[in-house]
Amino acid sequence: MPLCDGPIWPLSVAAYHALGQAGLIPKDTELLYGVVYKKMSKSPLHSALVRRLLNLLRAIPIPGRFLSSEQPVTCDDSEPEPDIAVVRGVEEDYWQCHPSTAELVVEVCVTSAEYDRSKLRAYANAGVRECWLVLAAEEQIEVYRQPVAGAYAQCATHGPGGSVQCLAVPEFILDLDRFFKKK
Repeated sequence: MPLCDGPIWPLSVAAYHALGQAGLIPKDTELLYGVVYKKMSKSPLHSALVRRLLNLLRAIPIPGRFLSSEQPVTCDDSEPEPDIAVVRGVEEDYWQCHPSTAELVVEVCVTSAEYDRSKLRAYANAGVRECWLVLAAEEQIEVYRQPVAGAYAQCATHGPGGSVQCLAVPEFILDLDRFFKKK
């Protein structure tokens, strides 16, 4: 849902940044394909699943990479803010600019699956190696791999049950029953 119902003029990432710095772009937005979208509010379930994933990722060594949560990934004409990203390098590499790609991006979908799927083209164009869409209601994870020409060549759905191993971050193996279990 764009921020207004009137005519839409596409924005570049640079214009989005300039307007944001001038205070003309509301908070809780992201730029997708030149259009500014208001981000959805986060349900308690969404927040709980993001926290759980962050805790699991923090528990494994990921040398040469760092975790980012709800921070921009700058793509050609987009600047989505994934729930979680595993980025190559160290945080200090990005004091002057946002990462332009990631090893792994995770979007938690409680009510936003179609919106989050719409980001896949931006992530693929940016060379994000692997994207996970966590489908909370279905207790499933859609895994997208092998970015090629604005799309992912491989897509698989995992769960309920079983496990999924991240190929981009091979140290990360997620047991789906334990992950989705309400304690």
